[in-house]
Amino acid sequence: MVVAALGILVVRKAVHAALLLAVVMISLAVLYASLEAPFLFAVQIIVYTGAILMLFLFVLMLVGVDASDSLTETIKGHRVAALVVGALFGLTVGLAVGQVGYGTAVGLETANAAGNVPALADLLFSDWVLAFETTSALLITAAVGAMVLAHRERLEPRAGQRELAARRVQEYAESGRHLGPLPAPGVYARHNAVDTPALLPDGSPSELSLNRTLVGRHDDKTPPKDVKAIEKMVESHGEAGR
Repeated sequence: MVVAALGILVVRKAVHAALLLAVVMISLAVLYASLEAPFLFAVQIIVYTGAILMLFLFVLMLVGVDASDSLTETIKGHRVAALVVGALFGLTVGLAVGQVGYGTAVGLETANAAGNVPALADLLFSDWVLAFETTSALLITAAVGAMVLAHRERLEPRAGQRELAARRVQEYAESGRHLGPLPAPGVYARHNAVDTPALLPDGSPSELSLNRTLVGRHDDKTPPKDVKAIEKMVESHGEAGR
């Protein structure tokens, strides 16, 4: 679990980070099971790993990450400061954890005499019912607030097919943007992967079919002699080239 948690900090792709986070959550569920907490074990697997984390993973896979990694230091010295602060924070956490002492757990057999789930339910809906219901109301309020803040009112009527066609023609006249849809990766190529560019009739790769994130990271399968030409085209044409 510790190795997977550290791996989240060093991997470059968000999908790999999500998979490593799944390893951390499953390992945490195993710890719950070893501490005789079957309810927390089931909740950790079903709710966190099976629902929330998989939702994140599906969103990453469907939407993708359409942003290039910025290697430019916008604030002078922020990397060094981040390293120093991170090292101090890690040292503080290490010292705090090293001074914690754990005694032998007592009272588990008595608390779980009628079963772990009934005993937990008895505590939640008796001694801690106020805190439990307050937390539920807080989560519902947060969810409603997020929907209200994310909701957008349409200020103008939805553009129809005629308006969209006229807009594409206007963009072509102003910036030279292609009228039709962009070629999909792998069209007229020997593979249909996203990192394989489409080929033009003369056999050269089509720069319009390449994701600018892959080009920026040099993760595409374009021949090296064509990468600089594509990057130059994207820089010269700006958003229209992308």
